Amino acid sequence: MTLLIIALAAAPALAIAVFIYWKDKYDPEPKKLLYTSFALGMASCLPAVLFTICFKALGFDEASHDVLFSLVSCIIAIGLSEEGSKYLMVRYYAFKKPAFNEPFDGITYSVMVSLGFATLENFLYVFKSDSPLQVALLRMIFSVPGHAAFAVIMGYFLGLLKMGKTHYGWVGLFAAATVHGIFDFCLFNAEQYSGLMLFFIVVFYLMMRFSLKAIRIHQQQSPFKTQH
Repeated sequence: MTLLIIALAAAPALAIAVFIYWKDKYDPEPKKLLYTSFALGMASCLPAVLFTICFKALGFDEASHDVLFSLVSCIIAIGLSEEGSKYLMVRYYAFKKPAFNEPFDGITYSVMVSLGFATLENFLYVFKSDSPLQVALLRMIFSVPGHAAFAVIMGYFLGLLKMGKTHYGWVGLFAAATVHGIFDFCLFNAEQYSGLMLFFIVVFYLMMRFSLKAIRIHQQQSPFKTQH
């Protein structure tokens, strides 16, 4: 059973990583940079926790009974903390590498960092749960693909930043943080508010649609496309 749970916790990230690497078909990234980005994603869990503690010390509370304040808290204390930590890893490591030389690379490196984060988070949640198999299955379906979608949003704009579109990196960060916060707000409050789970499904569907479209757009914008 333990091996099954480990496989379920790790498999989603591996599958998504392979998918993104396959989509980066015009100028694939050096594997060493991808592995390092994945490891940095795991490391980004620590600053994310510290940021969350700081925001909660300022009064943000995602468990608040005030619906609007709970939503804002999810966006700030969770979304901004986690996506901000990932952003720092991509922006100040991968973004500066010569291999980061086309728009799609923003998606590739952001997803690798995010999958590292999601994998470590997965293991922490699964193995501290009283129902590890159920948690592993639910996170395989929603949480890991969710983290990947947040990364595509952020990476799409980092790709535009690399093309010289000033300030787009910050746009990507705050867009990813906002969507992440809405995503978590829906999950935290689905049982309390009727209809919220339906809204969550719509949000999840739109995230996946945007992710696939963003991937296609940046593939088409690759300067290496004409060489194939």
